[in-house]
Amino acid sequence: MTLTALRADALSTTPGGFELRLSLPWIRALPLQSLHDVAVQLDGTAVGDLRFPDASERWWPAQDRVVLRGGEPVAPGPHDVIIDFALLVPYLQMGPDGPLRLPFHEQRTLQTDAALTSVSEDIA
Repeated sequence: MTLTALRADALSTTPGGFELRLSLPWIRALPLQSLHDVAVQLDGTAVGDLRFPDASERWWPAQDRVVLRGGEPVAPGPHDVIIDFALLVPYLQMGPDGPLRLPFHEQRTLQTDAALTSVSEDIA
């Protein structure tokens, strides 16, 4: 899959920490509940206080991004970001164990507060 989960404008600072916008690396919309096992590292340090949008009854359109919020302050400038997560694809059953589970790993250096150049909407 060649779709990127972290676009150049994915990391922004907030008064209470930071926001990381995660793009859907899949070809069609999925229920937001399909997002599992999210782990984020900033500059080599695991982020332990991530907050997610309410996933009940919500969809993740392919062009939009899920906003993950962290409570740790992030200094302006470039940061090495690593994100690991899994997507459960509910319409592709893989036998008695349930739906297809796709692991994703993305690593990228992101500049905080880069100009938003996307027409994507935030799922916050």
